[in-house]
Amino acid sequence: MNLEHPCNSPAEQAEQLARHIARRLREAITARGHAVLAVSGGRSPVALFEQLRHQPLDWARVTVVLVDERCVPHDHPDSNTTLVRTHLLREAAAAATFVPFFDTLPPTLSDAALEALADLANHRLAAHPWPMDIAVLGMGEDGHTASLFPGAPGLARALRGSGPLTWLRPPAAPHPRLTLTLPALLATREIALAITGAAKLSTYQQARLAADESLPVSLVLNQYQTPVSVWMA
Repeated sequence: MNLEHPCNSPAEQAEQLARHIARRLREAITARGHAVLAVSGGRSPVALFEQLRHQPLDWARVTVVLVDERCVPHDHPDSNTTLVRTHLLREAAAAATFVPFFDTLPPTLSDAALEALADLANHRLAAHPWPMDIAVLGMGEDGHTASLFPGAPGLARALRGSGPLTWLRPPAAPHPRLTLTLPALLATREIALAITGAAKLSTYQQARLAADESLPVSLVLNQYQTPVSVWMA
């Protein structure tokens, strides 16, 4: 079941979602001694990150991983790794353990190189607590979430893959991506989906009606394995 949380503004959404995430992480720390948080990149989560890093939380007991990453160097403006380090892992939150998918990239991003990069990232993730306690997802107007892009080469593998992470090439977005697979996302104890703006709300209203691979976010919304909280502004 999807629990909807309408918010009056993006600022209110960021504040309320940050409090919700922190509460879930504190519960995980109490229950298991540690917590695992997966976060998305792009421009949308910046306000959330800046709220979340000020939440009262034992950050030294939190592991932060990415939901997805563009295959760009960490000094590239599109790097989700740099986004997280710049806006979330500061002040008290700097004590968290952060697990980037890679440190450096191969000289060329052939299919074989991307496969090797995904294998390395899976090896890194295997060394840390699993499953995740909460994964924070965004959504595009095309219905993609994480880097599960409709029509992308590699989408079928990402929707059904056995490993937590795989690679694909978005058909209409720059840079190859590494992304958590749908099974890995649905193994999370909770998914939080943040939606802002009328266009994305319209896509969400369509996606919540039925599972449809042409709207990958619908596969998250129309399942009974993992609770989904939807935060709308």
